[in-house]
This record gives sequence, C-alpha cells and structure tokens, in this order.
Amino acid sequence: MSGWRRRGKLLVYAVAASVAGSAALALISLVLLRWIDPPTTALQAQRRVEAWLDGRDYVKRREFVPLDRISKHLHHAVVAAEDARFYEHAGIDWQAIGEAIEDNRERAARRRRPRGGSTLSQQLVKNLFLTTRGGIVRKVFEVPLTYAADAVLPKDRILELYLNVIEWGDGIYGAEAASRHHFGVSAARLSRVQAAALAACIPAPRRRVPARMGSYRDVILERMQQMGW
Repeated sequence: MSGWRRRGKLLVYAVAASVAGSAALALISLVLLRWIDPPTTALQAQRRVEAWLDGRDYVKRREFVPLDRISKHLHHAVVAAEDARFYEHAGIDWQAIGEAIEDNRERAARRRRPRGGSTLSQQLVKNLFLTTRGGIVRKVFEVPLTYAADAVLPKDRILELYLNVIEWGDGIYGAEAASRHHFGVSAARLSRVQAAALAACIPAPRRRVPARMGSYRDVILERMQQMGW
C-alpha cells in the first residue's frame, strides 16, 4: 500500500511540476511577445495535427504584418463585434460574461446557439497557448494567462497579435492572409464593409465566409457607428 501511495505522490508532483513549468513558459513567452512575433500558435499546431489524422492536405497561409498595415476599419470592426470594452477591462470582461449568461438562458429556451463572452485577450491566449479542447482544465490556464497578457502587453500589441494569429478559414490565419483570400486585397486596403464581413466570421471561421455574412455584417456596421467609427 505504501508503494502505491509513494507512486501516487510522485505522479501528483510530476503533474504539478509539469503544470508549473508550462505556466512559467507561457508567462516568459508573453513577455517576449512584446517584441517578438510568434512563429506559430497552439491552435495552428492543432489544426495541422487534425488534418494529418484525417488524412487531409493542409496548407497554412499566414503573413504577419504590423498593426499600421491593417485597415483601421478592421481594428474597429473586430472590437465592435468581439469585445466592445476592450480598452477598458483588464483582460476579462465580467460584465460581458454576465450578459452572455443571461442571453444564453433565452437562447436555450429558443434552442438557439449560445454566444460567448470571451474578450480579445482571452481569445489571443487560447490561440497562442491552448487548443479548442480541454473544457474546465483549459479555463484553469486561460484566466490567469489572460490577466498576465493584459498586464505585460499594451492593448495595441494585443490587438496586433490577435489580428495576425486568429483563424479565418481552413489554414488561413491573420488579417493579411484572410484579406487576400476573401477579397484579393491587402489588409491595409480593406473597406469598412469588407472589414465588418471579416469580423462577422470570427465566431465560426471554418464555417462562415464573408459573402454570406450580410445580416451580421450589417449589425457590426451599426455597432461601429454607435461607437463613433
């Protein structure tokens, strides 16, 4: 019995050391991301592995560009669509989470798809370090890492990283690749309407395409106008 207890303790220590090591590595990475652009992300690695397991071809399209080479319309559209209080909260918008919970009660009664309350900082952390899987375990990492990201990274750098790493289609990552793929223009040349259409795809980037997002695109355009954009 004592042998099993010893092995159990060793296993617990090993798991704790692994978790602590992963968290420390992520924190160091966040500090470095103030100046260094990430060569890849956990989500991008996940998609490559999924394609390999499914026996599908996988072509990754991504070009990291500075924030000033991405249309201001896209900055505004993404904030309006995904995180209206982006410049006000410290990483997690608890007010938006509460609103999402209330809204989802009504959506559940109508059997409609629930909406999330994740901020841009949360979505960035998930893209960089986590995967789409993991449930509550992922949340354990996500919350402290999100606060850390907002503490060490300026808001404009968070937005720059976000716009360059998020998924916008199968194998398509970042604003530059998405703009060229969907509209045949650089991210710098996106119009207000095109930017809103791209932002409308973010909640389900592998199912949605800008050309079919007319209704939600118009909602985002209205939000942008209400926010002075």
